[in-house]
Amino acid sequence: MWIHEKKDWPNFIWDDETLASLLADARHRQGRLLGKMEVLGFPIRQEASLNILTTDVVTSSAIEGERLDTDEVRSSIARRLGIPLLSDKHVGRDVEGIVEMMLDADAKLRTTIDCGTFV
Repeated sequence: MWIHEKKDWPNFIWDDETLASLLADARHRQGRLLGKMEVLGFPIRQEASLNILTTDVVTSSAIEGERLDTDEVRSSIARRLGIPLLSDKHVGRDVEGIVEMMLDADAKLRTTIDCGTFV
């Protein structure tokens, strides 16, 4: 069940201390994973990034009730990032639009974090 499907979701509350420790743990694990990926080399990092972005787009869209074809999303992202695929699937306009929006949001978030303005 998604949070927006719960009866009292607009009154969502959380425990800052619990959430902070979970986020710190996730960030630590992310750093370790990125360090390991550095050792693996560029092609494997590209593939991992493609898989992560594909999953992000498909699951984020599912939250909104939009079911996207994973292969279409993967193909659209790969083409935009210049990653060659063995099979290039035809991608519909709706998937192209969602992928463009998500990649744009991801790029803006990375810029914000890199500039130190993200809190």
